Amino acid sequence: MKTLVLVEHDNTKVADATLAVVTAASQLGEVHLLVAGHNCGSVAEAAAKIAGVGKVHVADDAAYANGLAENVAPLAAALMADHAAFLAPATTQGKNVAPRVAAHLDVMQVSEILSVEGPKTFTRPIYAGNAIATVESTDAKLVITVRGTAFEKAATEGGSGTIEAVSGAGDAGTSSFVSSEIAKSERPELTSAKIIVSGGRALKDAETFEATITPLADKLGAAIGASRAAVDAGYVPNDYQVGQTGKIVAPEVYFAIGISGAIQHLAGMKDSKVIIAINKDEDAPIFQVADIGLVADLFTAVPELTGAL
Repeated sequence: MKTLVLVEHDNTKVADATLAVVTAASQLGEVHLLVAGHNCGSVAEAAAKIAGVGKVHVADDAAYANGLAENVAPLAAALMADHAAFLAPATTQGKNVAPRVAAHLDVMQVSEILSVEGPKTFTRPIYAGNAIATVESTDAKLVITVRGTAFEKAATEGGSGTIEAVSGAGDAGTSSFVSSEIAKSERPELTSAKIIVSGGRALKDAETFEATITPLADKLGAAIGASRAAVDAGYVPNDYQVGQTGKIVAPEVYFAIGISGAIQHLAGMKDSKVIIAINKDEDAPIFQVADIGLVADLFTAVPELTGAL
C-alpha cells in the first residue's frame, strides 16, 4: 500500500507534527510525502531525509504559499489516484485539508487515530477520550488524521527519498489569504514541549496569570498552556489552549495550576507522563488524574515553588 502524507511546514522547515504521521503511515505501507508550498525547496530536501520516506511530491506554486485548504485538497485528491491512503496531522491545517480530500474522494474520514491495528483498522478516542473505539474502514481509499502524541516521531535523518515535482489546478479562487498574526516565543512549542505549565480561570486576570505562571515556566524552561476558561477570559492567546478544542499534549511533566479539570481539558493532557496539580479545592476533578496533588492556595504555593527552584 502506498500512503500519501501531508507535510506541514512554513515554506522553510518541516513541522514536528509531520514526523509522527510518517511513523503512522509507515505501519500501513510505502510512505510518500506531499509538500505543497512556494519557494519550498528546502522543505522538500529536509522531507526527503526523514527516515522511512520513499518519495516526496513537491508542488511549488504561489497558490500553495499559505497552505489554503481549498487549493491543497484538490491537489492531494488528484495524487490519490496512485495512493491508497492519505494521512495528515490532527492539527489546524490537517483538520482543514483532510475533510476536503475525503469529500473529493467521496469517502469517510477516520479522525485522530491512536494506533494502526490492521490495513484498514485503527483505534481512535471518543467521548472526549473517555473511551477508545476500534474502527474499520470499508472505503477503497483511506483519509486519516493522526494524533501526534500517540506515535513516536520519525527520525529527521537517515532517509533517502526521491523528489518529484508535481502540479495541480493551482488557485481554486474560492478563498484568499489576508494576513496572519503568529505569536513569537522563545519557549518550546506547546505540542512538543517536555514540560508544560498551565493555568486556569482561578488566576483572575492576564496580569496575574503572567506574574504567577511565567516565572515558574522560566525556571523550568517550560511551555505555557491554559484551560479554555482562561483563554475565553482573555488571560492568554488562543494558541495557549490545551484541551478537546485546543491542543493535545503529552509532555514529561504537566503542571495544572488553578485548573479544575473539566473533561474537555483532561482530553487534551491526560496522556502526560506526570501530572502535578495545584488547587485549593480538594474535590476538584483534576486530582483524579494527577500523579502529585497539592491542595493549597496557588498564589502562595506557586511563588514558593518558583523560589525553591
